[in-house]
Amino acid sequence: MMITPEQLNEMERAGVYWTARALQEQGSRFYRALGAALEAADAANRRLIYRTWPDALWDFYRRGQQLAAQEAGPEGGPGGE
Repeated sequence: MMITPEQLNEMERAGVYWTARALQEQGSRFYRALGAALEAADAANRRLIYRTWPDALWDFYRRGQQLAAQEAGPEGGPGGE
């Protein structure tokens, strides 16, 4: 699967909290470490991470959005961004 430029832009504009959390909770040892790196990275290094592994990160971005929705509950309250 190849993500679209629009998907890459969406992922880059979103905060990293939920993507990093999904990586750290649901990923292999490599992806857990990548989640920690993503969370610690400055903007330039975040872009580098997103553009190096766009398809994998898109999957974890979507998982993170699901985690955020679950945590918000039925009222749709604020997440942890």
